[in-house]
Amino acid sequence: MYVEIKRDADARMQKSVTALQAELTKLRTGRAHPSLLDHIQVSYYGTDTPLNQIANIHAADARTLMVNPWEKSMVPVVDKAIRESNLGLNPISGSDGIRVPLPPLNEERRKELTKVVKHEGENARVAIRNIRRDANNQLKELLKDKTITEDEERRYQDEIQKLTDKYISDVDSQLSKKETELMEI
Repeated sequence: MYVEIKRDADARMQKSVTALQAELTKLRTGRAHPSLLDHIQVSYYGTDTPLNQIANIHAADARTLMVNPWEKSMVPVVDKAIRESNLGLNPISGSDGIRVPLPPLNEERRKELTKVVKHEGENARVAIRNIRRDANNQLKELLKDKTITEDEERRYQDEIQKLTDKYISDVDSQLSKKETELMEI
């Protein structure tokens, strides 16, 4: 029974770390990266569709993304969706697709993004701690049902804590890496 609790906690903590990675890739660091536009939804024949499913997105150079919709009629719709996203980007429509120049980040914007990174990291830590709490509650239920002894419960809680510490350190390392990336000029 304990093995299942630990395996479940491990899988859920890993998902929290993966979700943090996904959130951090959305934050731009001054370099053009196609994942920057992943969360943008475009109205495609009345259905909201992720931009990467209706267009080819690639980095033309370090500061420019190219978006090539598969249907030329979608160019104005994609252009509008990028403008209305909260990324502060001004796309330029052309015959070969849409160019999305990324303006350099100023110091104030870098500090704002650092705060966002810290907030996302704290959300991930809270999620991991909640998973630890759930696992410990399940262990207490096993103790109450007399399925495990008090010594086993303490030992299992220590193992859950080690697992929690491991994932918290993963979160911290990702955050420090992203903050360093953001503060580079």
